Amino acid sequence: MYGYERALEHAGFSPVAGVDEAGRGACAGPLVVGAVILPGGRRGRIEGLTDSKLLTPARREELYAEIVERAVAWSALIVPCHDVDRLGLHRCNVTGMRRALAALERRPAYVLSDGFAVPGLDVPGLAVIKGDQVAACVAAASIVAKVTRDRIMIDLHERYPLYGFDVHKGYVTRDHSAALARYGPCPEHRFSFVNVGRAVRNNGGEAMGEEAGYGPVGEIPGEGRTEGARA
Repeated sequence: MYGYERALEHAGFSPVAGVDEAGRGACAGPLVVGAVILPGGRRGRIEGLTDSKLLTPARREELYAEIVERAVAWSALIVPCHDVDRLGLHRCNVTGMRRALAALERRPAYVLSDGFAVPGLDVPGLAVIKGDQVAACVAAASIVAKVTRDRIMIDLHERYPLYGFDVHKGYVTRDHSAALARYGPCPEHRFSFVNVGRAVRNNGGEAMGEEAGYGPVGEIPGEGRTEGARA
């Protein structure tokens, strides 16, 4: 898991940042991008780092706490669902990665990303296939992104309990699809996604409104916003 970082450090590239996202395939909730720089040496060795999707929720929380305590720098950038609708998923993903890296308190000398390259960086980078399973800093970034997003979706469940966001976290499951068909989408759904658009049409062209106690849903806001956290 630390081979990429060691090789880059020996080549004169230090520190190395990893970047990854959570929520790309969900039809509700934000896209969250994590970026992490781990320290070198023994302090940067965190046992159990791997793709966040391969971990239990409890283990992710444990690793998250260890990552943010040990990291040289970390950030979690939140891209709201209406930005995804307005700008497109891939554009939000790439822009979110650049912004998460820019939010790091320490400038990386090299960037490792999961799966695809991040254009527009002012430092060199490498897209690593299954990066969250083979590069420690990318795995750490995936855990930061996933835990941040899961916490958001659990909070959203308190506002929109009909959908079960606390269970499926906004991804397309049988129960989520059934709730969409019955109630229509809520303001936290991504209206540009095919299944959400279908639910709007099947509910008379309207999203979930006052009958469910949440008020009517207007147009997707024209101005997007992002929120972030840094170490």
